[in-house]
Amino acid sequence: MKPSARPSLDLSLRGAWAVLRKELIDALRDRRTLVTVLLSAVVMGPLLMLLLSGLVAQLEEQAEQRVVLTSGLQHAPTLRNFIERQTFEIREAPADYEARLRDARLGEPVLVVAEGFEAALARGEAPEVWLVSDSSNRQAEAGSRRVARLLDGFARERGALALLLRGVPPTLLRPLDVQERDLASTRSRAAQFTGMLPFFVLMAVLYGALNAALDTTAGERERGSLEPLLANPASPLALAVGKWGAVAAVAMLIALLSVLSFLPAQWLIRSETLRALFVFGPTEAAAFLALLAPLAAALAALMMAVAIRCKTFKEAQANNTVVLFAASLLPMVTLFKQGAEQPWFLWVPALAQSTLMNRVLRGEALGAADILIPAAVSLLLAAACLVYLARHLRGAAVR
Repeated sequence: MKPSARPSLDLSLRGAWAVLRKELIDALRDRRTLVTVLLSAVVMGPLLMLLLSGLVAQLEEQAEQRVVLTSGLQHAPTLRNFIERQTFEIREAPADYEARLRDARLGEPVLVVAEGFEAALARGEAPEVWLVSDSSNRQAEAGSRRVARLLDGFARERGALALLLRGVPPTLLRPLDVQERDLASTRSRAAQFTGMLPFFVLMAVLYGALNAALDTTAGERERGSLEPLLANPASPLALAVGKWGAVAAVAMLIALLSVLSFLPAQWLIRSETLRALFVFGPTEAAAFLALLAPLAAALAALMMAVAIRCKTFKEAQANNTVVLFAASLLPMVTLFKQGAEQPWFLWVPALAQSTLMNRVLRGEALGAADILIPAAVSLLLAAACLVYLARHLRGAAVR
């Protein structure tokens, strides 16, 4: 009569559960590291939104000022009249405006007009003006486009008047009336500002799992606490599953706090435009967490598999730098690769989750394949790493 396999299965499950509880307690006891990671995950969302909204609010405030800094505008009364009719305020630029622009102490471009402006206009010539800015001074560079549009309006007005004086309709120079139509939805436009949110959430998962993964493998090997753990009747696979479950749970806890921190962070948005565009509620938060769960499982198993071959905590930390670098670099593929999303994005962990979270921010619906493919790839990677971890547990205990 063949013995039943049920007792062995029950023993493995009980062993995995016991290891899971033990590792969770150990992870929560490391209060200094835990508090540091938790605070960074919770504070990152509000801080990011505060900085982003401050930048947008500053640009909006600059656009509403309607101020033009000039030098030599006394040579161009016609241009002065046009600028004032557009309700812009004219201010004299400081004498050292070039040095101030280079040092970013001046946040507005300077319109420079040379002598002979009016005489050139009277002769029907095109007088030269200079719009002085510094491309490394982002605030002044943003204002340059506003002043350039103002000068373009003056040029079009002068051209239209010259044609009318000669009895020529000004529309001959503009045979087309181009009307722009933006197809982007409100949430798609908002995603241009909030596209970095998925990256910060991914980093929270990555660094949330790092310390727990290293401590439960290389850390225990260094302390010599793996031997008594392996003396238990549970199988190595059950031990590996229990340890992995604890690390993945810690990573998801950090992810939960990081995602939830963006909900109250919306109250800190200073820009009314960004506040109206940004939509991140409980539905989006739940979608983020559902997409991150398989990735947290894969990253936890991968970092543990890398660390189990290392004899010390520092060695494991150094070896996992490759994992950290790859996981943080993959989501940036979308920044360097312009154009539509590629189908292979869904087959690459971290890149797939970043792509899908950006779709959530844009309000796009996710299909079954969009969710199942990244989840399957992440779970297969986690399973392969767990098998590897189980095979090397006993060897790691031998010092």
